[in-house]
Amino acid sequence: MTFSSSGIVKDISVDVSSVVKKGDSLATLENDDLKAMLEISKTAVKYAKLDYDRQLKVKNMIDKSKFDSYAYKYENAKAQLIYQKSILDKSILKAPFDGVIYEKSVEAGDVVSGMNPKTIFKIQSKTKQKLVLEFDQNYWKDIKEGQLFKYKVDGDKEVYEGKISKIYPYSNIKNRKIKAEVAVSGFIVGLFGDGYILNNGK
Repeated sequence: MTFSSSGIVKDISVDVSSVVKKGDSLATLENDDLKAMLEISKTAVKYAKLDYDRQLKVKNMIDKSKFDSYAYKYENAKAQLIYQKSILDKSILKAPFDGVIYEKSVEAGDVVSGMNPKTIFKIQSKTKQKLVLEFDQNYWKDIKEGQLFKYKVDGDKEVYEGKISKIYPYSNIKNRKIKAEVAVSGFIVGLFGDGYILNNGK
């Protein structure tokens, strides 16, 4: 996860191993000026609406171009409010889904740039994970989605199994291997292991 805007990191609400829910605020840039601009926009909308409502009551008694100017000011004020809110939202980094923070690479006071994004956090889902495996490209015709993959993870003697849910549509020209995915759960990020794919039960 990265900030899409530039600024100085003001607050960090989480750390490595923090459990977060979708929409939780994780970090915030200094944004007092953006909050002030949002309040100014809210005030502009309030008074533009009052003017528009007054003119609406006498719409048939005034020049159409004059009424349109009030309508324009009101619509423009609403658009400015939406714009200012979107800018403020970009200063707050929120969790995209329920998960656990497994890497943090920023501290309060750090400067971030939207032009050169820096990874702020890495987050792992608590319920949806995937194992990425590689197999020799010689078997590209034999391996299909739905085939069973049996494997072991380093540091664990248990044999696990799962079905291939995705096969990447290309072969790595450097090592001549093709990647595939298997849905898993209960593992931590970065583990390695090995296994074999059952082709027609073999």
